[in-house]
Amino acid sequence: MSEASLLIVDDTPENIDLIVGLLARQDLDVMAANSGERALELLGRRVPDLILLDVMMPGIDGFETCRRLRAMPGLADVPVVFVTAKTDDIGSGFAAGGSDYITKPVRADELRARVQHHLQRMRLLRDLQQLNRQLELRVRERTQELVQANRLLREEINERRFMQDRLSYLATHDFVTRLYNRDALENHVQQALLRHTAGEPAGSLLVLDLSRFRVVNDTCGYIAGDELLRQVGDLLTALCPGQDLIARLGGDRFAVYAALDSEPALHRAQQIKDAFDGFEFRWDGRSYPIGARIAVLSLGDGFGSFDQLMAKADEACYLLRRQGGEAVVLHRSQPGTPDPREAVNWAHRLLEALEQQHFRVYFQRIVALQEQASGGLQLEVLVRLWDPAQRRIVPPGAFLQPAERYQLIDQIDRWMLRESMARLAGWPDLLERLERLSVNLSPQALRDHKLADAIAAMLQETGFPPHKLCLEITESEAVVNIDQAKEFMERLKGLGVQFSLDDFGTGFASFAYLKRLPFDRIKIDGAFVKDMDQDAANATLVASMVQMAHALGLPVVAEFVERAAVVQRLQALGVAYAQGYYFHQPEELTEAALRSLG
Repeated sequence: MSEASLLIVDDTPENIDLIVGLLARQDLDVMAANSGERALELLGRRVPDLILLDVMMPGIDGFETCRRLRAMPGLADVPVVFVTAKTDDIGSGFAAGGSDYITKPVRADELRARVQHHLQRMRLLRDLQQLNRQLELRVRERTQELVQANRLLREEINERRFMQDRLSYLATHDFVTRLYNRDALENHVQQALLRHTAGEPAGSLLVLDLSRFRVVNDTCGYIAGDELLRQVGDLLTALCPGQDLIARLGGDRFAVYAALDSEPALHRAQQIKDAFDGFEFRWDGRSYPIGARIAVLSLGDGFGSFDQLMAKADEACYLLRRQGGEAVVLHRSQPGTPDPREAVNWAHRLLEALEQQHFRVYFQRIVALQEQASGGLQLEVLVRLWDPAQRRIVPPGAFLQPAERYQLIDQIDRWMLRESMARLAGWPDLLERLERLSVNLSPQALRDHKLADAIAAMLQETGFPPHKLCLEITESEAVVNIDQAKEFMERLKGLGVQFSLDDFGTGFASFAYLKRLPFDRIKIDGAFVKDMDQDAANATLVASMVQMAHALGLPVVAEFVERAAVVQRLQALGVAYAQGYYFHQPEELTEAALRSLG
C-alpha cells in the first residue's frame, strides 16, 4: 500500500511544523502551503488524500479556499478538516464544504485519530471506485464464461455492497458517538420542512449544549472526552423514543428531532435536562457532574430551510450560555421580530452594503464639564446602515451582531476609520478646530495583527493628524487580550494616536490591568451614568470609577447623559467630559452639520 498524502495549509510555519511533528510516525507524504492561494496552486497539480486547512489566513481565508477547491476537478470527495481556535467557525466550515474540524491548540491524540479516520474513509472511497472499474472490466471480459464466473461475480457484488453500506454509514454517522451527524440531521429536517409545506405537522428540534465538557476534555484528555460523548449519546438514546432522530452537531452540541408540537417538545426537553441534572461522568476515580442547556424550536415557526433553523438555534443557545447555568428555553417568534430568514440574509446585506457604500458616518459631540478641561471640538463617530429598500437608517443594534457573527466587523471598522478621517481631512478649517476624533473599535479588532499597520497607512493616505485620533477599546477585550492590546496600542501611540478605555465598569478590569495598558482616558459605561441621579447604587459606582481614574491621572468621559441633574452630579465628581442627548443628538457627519455647531 502506497503512503497517503496530506496537504497542510497554514500561514504560520510553526503550526505546520507542529502538525508535521505530531504526525511523524504516520508514514505520510506531507505537502505544505502558507496561504489559500498557494494551496489552490498545489492542488491544481496534485490531489492529496486529506487536507488540513487553517481558517484565519491572509488573502483568501480557509472558508473561501475550501469553496474554491471543491469546484476543482477531482477534489469534490477529498476530506477537508478545518483547524480553528474559534468554535463559532464550525458552522461556517461545514457550510463551506468542510468534512470535519480540529480545535486549536491542537492535541496530538485528537489530530492523529481524526487524520486516521479520514484517511481510512478516503481509502474506502477510492477502493470502491477502483472496485467498480474492475468489476465493469471483468463483466465485459467474462461474458462468454458466465457459468464459471457467476460465483466470483456474486462475491464481488457482495463485497461492493458491503463497502457501499460502510461508506454510507460513515457519511451519515458521527464516528465518536455512533449517532447521526449534522448532514443526516439536515436531510431529515429538510424533508420535515417539505412535508410541513404540504400541510403535515412540522415537528420540533431540541438543541442541547453540554456544561463542563471542556473540564473533562482538558483535564482528563481526549480519550475521556470521547467516552463522555459516547455516554451522552447512550443517555439521549435511552431517553428518546426510537422514532426521534438524535444527532451530534459537533463539539459538545447535540440535537434531537421529534415529531412533536412546541409544548410536548418542551416537556421532552425538560425530561432530558432533569436526567442530566443527575448524570455524573466517572473517570480515573473521579466524578464530574455534567449538565445541559436545551433550546427548543418549532420547525413550523416561519423557517424555510435548515440553515435558517440552525441560525436561530445558535442564537438561542448563545443567549442561554450568557444567562449561565443550565436551563430549557422555548424559542417563539414574537410579533414585530424579524423573519428567521433575515439572520441568513444579513451576510449578503452587509457584503452588499460594503460594496455599494450603504454605511453612513454619524457623529455626536463630546463636551467639557470642567473649566480646566479643554473646550476644543471633540467628536465620536458612530456607524449607521442605510436601507435603500425601505429608505430608512438601520440602528447598529440590528446589524453589528450579525457583522461579528459573519466576521465582517473588521471591514466595517476599517471603512469607518478611513471614511471619517478622509472627510475631516477634506475640510481644513474644520480639521484645524477639531481637537479629538473618537472611533470605536469592535472587540475583534485587537485580534487582527495587521490592523495597526493598516491604521498607520490610513493616517498617511488621508493626511489626518495622528494626535487628533482617539481609538476606543472595550474593557472586556482589552483584559482578555492584554498582551496583544499593549502591542497594538504602543505601535500606534508611537505615531501620536490616543486611546480610550470604553464601557468601563462592565467587565472585570482591575487597577493592575489599567496600569499595564497606556490609556489616555476612561469612558464610563452609560448604563451606570444614565440614571445615576435616581439610582444611589449607580451613583456610588460612578463615583468609585471616577476616583480610580483620577488616581491614575486619567480624564473621565461619561456617556448617555440625558438630564441636567446627571450633569450636575458629574461636575461635582470632577468628570472632565460628557456626551449624550442632553448635549447633542447624533447626526450625519457632513460639513454643514459641523459648521452648525458654532
